[in-house]
Amino acid sequence: MDVILEGKRKIKGEITPPPDKSISHRSVMIGAISEGTTEVERFLCADDCLSTVECFRKMGIEIDFLGHDRITIKGKGLRGLKKPEGMLYAGNSGTTMRLLSGILAGQDFEAVISGDESLLKRPMGRVVEPLRMMGAAIEGREGGRYAPLTIRGGRLKGIYYELPVASAQVKSALLLAGLYAEGETVIVERQKTRDHTEIMLRELGGKIFSQDGRLKLIPVERLCARKIVVPGDISSAAFFMVAAAIDENSELLIRDVGINPTRTGVIEVLREMGCTVEIQNEKTTNGEKMGDVVIKGNGLKGVVIDGKVIPRLIDEIPAIAVAAAFAQGETVIKGAGELRVKESDRIKAIAWNLKRLGAQVTELEDGLIIRGESKMKPCEMDSFGDHRIAMAMAVAAISIPGRSRIKNAECVNISFPDFFDALQKISEPYV
Repeated sequence: MDVILEGKRKIKGEITPPPDKSISHRSVMIGAISEGTTEVERFLCADDCLSTVECFRKMGIEIDFLGHDRITIKGKGLRGLKKPEGMLYAGNSGTTMRLLSGILAGQDFEAVISGDESLLKRPMGRVVEPLRMMGAAIEGREGGRYAPLTIRGGRLKGIYYELPVASAQVKSALLLAGLYAEGETVIVERQKTRDHTEIMLRELGGKIFSQDGRLKLIPVERLCARKIVVPGDISSAAFFMVAAAIDENSELLIRDVGINPTRTGVIEVLREMGCTVEIQNEKTTNGEKMGDVVIKGNGLKGVVIDGKVIPRLIDEIPAIAVAAAFAQGETVIKGAGELRVKESDRIKAIAWNLKRLGAQVTELEDGLIIRGESKMKPCEMDSFGDHRIAMAMAVAAISIPGRSRIKNAECVNISFPDFFDALQKISEPYV
C-alpha cells in the first residue's frame, strides 16, 4: 500500500497515542504464567502484539478481547503452559521471539518458534547463548544465530551474565528464564535499558532487586494476576513530537504518554535541540509513570547524540533524524549500530530516504551525520517494510511543501494501525 501525503502542514490540537507496545507484549506473557485472570486495559491491538497473543493461545492460554483495547488473560501459572501443536509464529516481532525464548527455556516440552522474512534475518545468538548457559537446549540456523529456533526446555540454573550489548529484550528473556531456574539470576548492564519487564514482574509478585546496573532475580513459587493499565507509547508519540517540533507555529498536547525514565531520551534530545517540551499531570499506574506532554516548536538546532542516551531512544532515532534534517547546523548520531539489525537496516533506510528529500546525510557504521537547512523537496520514499521508517518519513513529507509518496506504508500496522488518520487529525494545511 502506498500513501500520498500533502505538505506543508501545521500541527495543532491534542492526541492520545496508541498503547505501549513493549508493555502490551509483556502483559500477555507475564499474565499467561501468572495465577488468575489478568485484565489489561488499553492493550495495543497491532500486528506485533497479536503475534504474542496467538503464540500463547497455541500453548493453551485463553485470551479474550473485550472491545478494541481490553483483553483478559486466564493465566495457568509458571508450569501451566502446554506443548503447542505446530510451530509458534512470531510474525515481525523480535520482542515476541526473544522474550518467549526465555519462557520456553524453562518448560518441560519442545517448541519451534519462527517469524517472517525480516525476523529470520535478525540476530538471535545474543539470547540463545546465555539461555544455553542456563541449561536450555536450543538449535537454529547457523548454530542458533538465526531463527527458526527449536527450544527444548530443561532444568535451568541461574547465571551471572554481563550483557555485551545493551538489549532490553535479552535482559528480559534471561529474567523470564530465571523464574524457572535453580538459584539466583544476576544480570549486569553497562547501559540501562527499558525496565518494563522488571516493573511488571515486581507488580505481579516477582522478586527482583536492582543496584548500580546489577539486577538480581530470585525465583518465586507463583506470580499473581492483577489488572494492568497500559500507558500511551512514547515511541509512537515521538513522531508527533517531532512533527510539532519542526513546525515553529505548533502547539500539541499528547495525553497519557508513558514517561518511564528509561524511555524519555527523545524528550531530552528535543529539548536540547531547542524545542519546548512540558510534562503535566504525572501519575504512576502499575509501577509505570505516565503523563501529558505539551510540545511547542521554537526552531531546532543540531546536536550530538551518543553515549548513555542511545539505549533510551533507540526506537525514536528515525524520528529524531527527521528533526535533524530541519534543524540549523549539524546533528551527529553515534553509537547506534543496533539500528543495523532492526526491522530494516534503519541507518541505511534513513539515509536513503533523507537524501531523496534533498537532505545532506553521511552514513556512519554506527550512526549518521545530518546537515540541516538543506532545501527539501517532495519525492517518493520507501518504508523498506519498516513501520518506524514509514512513520518518520510521513512526518518529513508533511513538513515540506508539495506532494510526497511513501511506498509499502502498510507496515505501520505492526505498531500503529491508525497512524495516518492520527497524523491527519492534528495537522492542517497552511493557507
